[in-house]
Amino acid sequence: MPPDDPAAPGPGSRMSRRRLIGLPVLAAAAVPLGSTAATPAAARPPGSATPPGAGLAADQADQAYQELFRSVVAADPAVRLHTVPGREFAYRPRQLLVAPADKARVVTRLRAYGHSVTENAGFAGVARLLIEPAADIPSVVTKLRDQQQWPGQPAPRVQPHHVSVGFGNIMGNPGGPPRPASALPPPDPARLGEGAGVTVGVCDTGIWQHAGGRHPQWLGGRYLPEVDDEDQLYSHLDVLAPQGGHGTFVAGVVRQAAPGVRFDPEAALNAAGIGDEEMLAGALGRLTPATSIVNLSLGCFTQDDVAPLPLANALAALPTGTAVVAAAGNAGTGRRSWPAAFDRVVAVGAVDAVGSGHVPAPYSGFGSWVDACAVGERTSTYVDGRLPLTGHPTRWFHGFAAWTGTSFAAAHVSGRLAALMTGTGLGADAARALLLSSPRWHPDYGVLVG
Repeated sequence: MPPDDPAAPGPGSRMSRRRLIGLPVLAAAAVPLGSTAATPAAARPPGSATPPGAGLAADQADQAYQELFRSVVAADPAVRLHTVPGREFAYRPRQLLVAPADKARVVTRLRAYGHSVTENAGFAGVARLLIEPAADIPSVVTKLRDQQQWPGQPAPRVQPHHVSVGFGNIMGNPGGPPRPASALPPPDPARLGEGAGVTVGVCDTGIWQHAGGRHPQWLGGRYLPEVDDEDQLYSHLDVLAPQGGHGTFVAGVVRQAAPGVRFDPEAALNAAGIGDEEMLAGALGRLTPATSIVNLSLGCFTQDDVAPLPLANALAALPTGTAVVAAAGNAGTGRRSWPAAFDRVVAVGAVDAVGSGHVPAPYSGFGSWVDACAVGERTSTYVDGRLPLTGHPTRWFHGFAAWTGTSFAAAHVSGRLAALMTGTGLGADAARALLLSSPRWHPDYGVLVG
């Protein structure tokens, strides 16, 4: 079959997509958002022979990178992991989020269960309860959601405080490290009208303090530098945290797709790639009123795959005409990730370029809920620093990198959406509708955006 017309996976199937590209099923925990996944030999363009041992070396580097990230998570007392296969998610310990209308009866019931409950500051239209002694939050949520516990009344809207950003429990964490790359050529002057007058909000790790000066042609003068938007980047000295520079990379991808666009960077993740619903809701609330498109190269799995209430409220608070684009995730599964799975959000999966066509990327989220897809392997603006990996040579970065994942496919779609706005004179929401009116490239990957 032609590479641009892959067979559709069967309904509810995870394995059929793997058979399509001849890959074994990967564990969801192995390839988080922003991931670099080794490209199988069968999917490489003709004539691009793999050097002996190169694939193995890449896999080993990915494993070392995952170990680095896991060590960061293990050292973080504010992250807990729910690890039931197929139902994984991460959450903040002790915290329970509840709809305000349900708070009183939830508090009463928790105290009847023997918990000491205090209320902390809520956010995004939800109340936050702190439970003592430390309890297994997922078990508490399961019990409270049980309709049999609430005869004659609806079960309360209650959830954990999900840690956003990565598949394999932590969303936003790359499965493989960025790779040093050569500098990009300057923007094409003939394309500077693409996206001109459009502002894209980039809620991510923030922006490198020196991004504008280091990349004057790509990023300089295209955003308003603010101290609270700065990516902290380093774990110590010039050693990069696992996801330091992710926001700067994403901003560069947006600008490559629409060289005339402006962007507003807001920090929703720390430099390790860890955030939560409160951080994301706060970043959305800080976006400049001029923002037409919001790029979210992050997300989370949730308990029981229920739509997270704080993120629903935060998205609803955005201006009506704002378009939101989010990565579908890098777990290689049909399981919905949030906020990508919300109806108003353009969920973006990733494809690999193969010769003159494309095939589904093995790490990409997929399903009928995915609206669009784009190539996930990109070279973009990055930062200066070094990334040591146990058992591998230190990677030194000098302002540019190559990286692979749905994070970067989503950023490309955000930029092309901005370019469509200037090319048609449409507002963001109308341009979104026009983009998605094209025929789906694949039932589980949506419209292919070049």
